[in-house]
Amino acid sequence: MTRQLHIRSAALAAVLTGAAAPALAEDPMTVSVKRMSLGTAQKIAQATIDACREQGIQIGVTVVDRDGVVQVQLRDTIAAPITVPISYKKAYTAVNFNADTSALAERADTAVGRQDFLVMSAGGVTVTTGGALIGGVGVSGAPAGETDEACAKAGVAAVQDDLEMAF
Repeated sequence: MTRQLHIRSAALAAVLTGAAAPALAEDPMTVSVKRMSLGTAQKIAQATIDACREQGIQIGVTVVDRDGVVQVQLRDTIAAPITVPISYKKAYTAVNFNADTSALAERADTAVGRQDFLVMSAGGVTVTTGGALIGGVGVSGAPAGETDEACAKAGVAAVQDDLEMAF
């Protein structure tokens, strides 16, 4: 009887292992993540600066990767020093919420919106390709957040076609 119990237990273990194997195979041990190259981030930052310069506006711009880590940060010649940390917070907020910061304005006066490291006013935009978030751009220094956002979008537009082709 002990031998039969052992055979049944072994058979049950084999069935359970076989049933679990497909489920384990479907859950990968690693995932691939697309990342923006430094060159792409530099092009976005410079195109953003150029877009605001065309309007006679000096800004600070920060380009972050999908995790909110700075890849490029520029401050135009006479842009106020405060534009640098504000542009970073806008870019960081955009990637963490996967949304342009102008869409988050009504959340600004909530517990989440009052966090020191977030800025939920216009001027932060996402960088996406193939439906995947790969980074964010934050701009500060224009007289209005809408202008900050327009410059950031111009910076992204400067590389968007190349990003889509590369994806």
